[in-house]
Amino acid sequence: MSATTELQIPAGTWAIDPTHTEVGFVARHLMVSKVRGYFREVSGTVEIAEDITKSVVDVTAQIASVETGTADRDAHLKSADFFDAEQFPTMHFVSTSFDGATLTGDLTIKDVTKSVSFDVDFGGVGQDPWGNTKAGFEATTTVNRKDWGLTWNAAVEGGGVLVSDKITINIDVQLAQQA
Repeated sequence: MSATTELQIPAGTWAIDPTHTEVGFVARHLMVSKVRGYFREVSGTVEIAEDITKSVVDVTAQIASVETGTADRDAHLKSADFFDAEQFPTMHFVSTSFDGATLTGDLTIKDVTKSVSFDVDFGGVGQDPWGNTKAGFEATTTVNRKDWGLTWNAAVEGGGVLVSDKITINIDVQLAQQA
């Protein structure tokens, strides 16, 4: 999407529909394959303004809800080696600008806040069978996990490391228009 005029979404408050939303990430493992994970508990709102560039996104993910398909890895991600879910139970994003194609905002992990920009693709607006108005978006960015103090790693035989520094964040969100 290259122009804000392509975005046809009614102004107002929209809530994240957690049953139709996925906040995921991808990391390289041993630098030869990818491991995917998700935060299952996500909540937030999007305030769509008449001038779409003045819209505001506010999202929170519960760190303890991280899932990668392996219980031991999930426990390690929740530990002090990575997210430290006990001391820092949430990850938070609040937007600072939106031009219709790029959403920029402050991402806070472990009490460290850094600016990130997501490439956004608007999926459209539709009504479900019960008359509720829904909207869909996809957003993607790549970050360096070390910027948030997620520095744990292990050297592997032959050189290299166990976990990549570069992490891709993929978001597939469905919003529900609020009355």
